[in-house]
Amino acid sequence: MIEAFFRVAKHNWLFLNDLDTVATVRRLVAFYITEHNSRLPHSALGGRTPDEVYFDRATDVPEELAAGRLAARAARLEANRARHCEACAAPPCP
Repeated sequence: MIEAFFRVAKHNWLFLNDLDTVATVRRLVAFYITEHNSRLPHSALGGRTPDEVYFDRATDVPEELAAGRLAARAARLEANRARHCEACAAPPCP
């Protein structure tokens, strides 16, 4: 897991910036770790951040995500059923 974390940190963050000094690298790494732990939700954690899991906050996130998925699906079904096309509106063939 740690190798995957470092690969993502390198390829998705560090290599996109100018790494001209050690201080710059330290600042970028610190920023990435803070963002990773406190702001980026993880699918393996049920849509929660590592900080939320570690500090036992936002325990209802998986339920909120599931409810949101169901509501979005219902809205898509309703919108699709409300649409009409020329083929559907044509009278049936004799």
